[in-house]
Amino acid sequence: MELNYGAIIMGLGGGLALFLYGMRKMAEALKIVAGEGMKSLLARFTGNRISAALTGVVTTAVFQSSSITTVLVVGFVSAGLMTFQQSIGVILGANLGTTITAQIIAFKITELSLLMIGAGFFTELVAKQRKLKLYGVVLMGLGLLFFGMELMSQATEPLRTFEPFLRSMRSLDNVLVGALIGAAFTAIVQSSSATTGIVILFAAEGLLTLEAGIAVVLGANIGTCVTALLAAIGKPQEARQVAFVHVIVNVLGVLLWLGFVPQFAELVLRVTATADPARQIANAHTLFNLVNLVLFIWLIGPLARLVVYLTPLRPEPVSAAPEAMYLDKFYLDQPAIALDRVQMELVRLGTMVLDVARDALPIASHGTPVEVESLHGRDDALDALHGQIITYLGKLSQKDLVEPQPARLHGYIAAANAMESVGDVIETGYVYDARQRLDKGLRVSPATLQHLKGLHDFALTTGARALQSFKDNDAQAAREVEASKAAFNALAEKARSHLARRLIAEEPARLDTYRLETDLIENLKRIHTLFRRLAKTVAE
Repeated sequence: MELNYGAIIMGLGGGLALFLYGMRKMAEALKIVAGEGMKSLLARFTGNRISAALTGVVTTAVFQSSSITTVLVVGFVSAGLMTFQQSIGVILGANLGTTITAQIIAFKITELSLLMIGAGFFTELVAKQRKLKLYGVVLMGLGLLFFGMELMSQATEPLRTFEPFLRSMRSLDNVLVGALIGAAFTAIVQSSSATTGIVILFAAEGLLTLEAGIAVVLGANIGTCVTALLAAIGKPQEARQVAFVHVIVNVLGVLLWLGFVPQFAELVLRVTATADPARQIANAHTLFNLVNLVLFIWLIGPLARLVVYLTPLRPEPVSAAPEAMYLDKFYLDQPAIALDRVQMELVRLGTMVLDVARDALPIASHGTPVEVESLHGRDDALDALHGQIITYLGKLSQKDLVEPQPARLHGYIAAANAMESVGDVIETGYVYDARQRLDKGLRVSPATLQHLKGLHDFALTTGARALQSFKDNDAQAAREVEASKAAFNALAEKARSHLARRLIAEEPARLDTYRLETDLIENLKRIHTLFRRLAKTVAE
């Protein structure tokens, strides 16, 4: 029989491309729709190894992508919201969650693929609500996945009676050969789901035996480790540790079963209520990951120690210039986590601002020239970090965001600007006043300094409370900070009255000193207002 190799290659290649594209669109849409919910789920239900594993299963089943779950996990670990041991439980569950794709494929509803594509497309086209549009993309992605499977099925039809191809398929009954082919193909296409889908397709067409299919699926679990390792290159250290967990669990799991494929196939036949080869392969994939989960979940402690030994976290190099600690581009594809990272960086910026503000009044009122110039330089550090945060938020704004993410992003821009403006007040206000004091030989009286110190302490307390409310997302505490205006203004009025009474004092350069002291009060008032503005971003 003469084969049309071009048609077969185009059918297989085009079908695989549609399959992978459909999976990607489906995962991207689900990530946007369910990102905040899955982030909350991970944060709440990873208290023990069992709940962590179940959370990993649910999260990955929803996203249809273990890589998205990995990004969430890495974000939580690096933020200190999840221990590394808890993350291992989630990754084990994620491996089981990925098998949901194979179970969906095994339903073989390819005849509905075009209907799903059409319904999804028109839903995206006509829907008014953002989430409804995204659900249309999910449906269209699922339809593309099944349509890709149908194209591959049609392309392989001539191969069912082509003896050379059948002989090559029979060679996959050799477990090592099947595993190697599965690993190599998965490493190339960067998707174990695609490999499993093709295995299900070939098994359904009678081109693969159950044992050969299991061997290829086992190989796919090793091949997907290449994806994990490549994804970890240049990523945060926590991401590399999570990738190593993925590699160790998958490789050890495959090695455990590699010598028992016939027995495993017999077990699959017993637990599968149908003779459908597609369902048998899907169940084999699920059973493999389920057994590994049950086995390794009790070895989380030793696994964690092994990974930490192989990939110890090293302290980040200290830079002379302020560098953002939390704004890695790795998180940009997961806006829910990226926004959490921005919040952490803003808290860090706020802490730096408070430190500078704490020193500003003492230096402005009686500091040395060296201290004044040092205060001026510290604002440059605040400006640099503020610029990095705003640039990161700009990149994040180009991603697909759903409420409340756009509101959070705009709130964080306002918070960053409020903090940076405190630095500007110190640079243009306090530093200028300090230089005037030094140039003219002015001296702030002890009595006036007591009034200024009371205002200064009030402003710093307001700033600390505003930053804490921002860190905790505490709207009630933020509203209390906003309400501090009247109390601060009363203190400021007392200070001004004191200065007015001292205008008649017989002191050298009395008028210049009055102007200096008045400026110091105004600068404190501006700083207090900016700290209240920070609180307002939380209260709103």
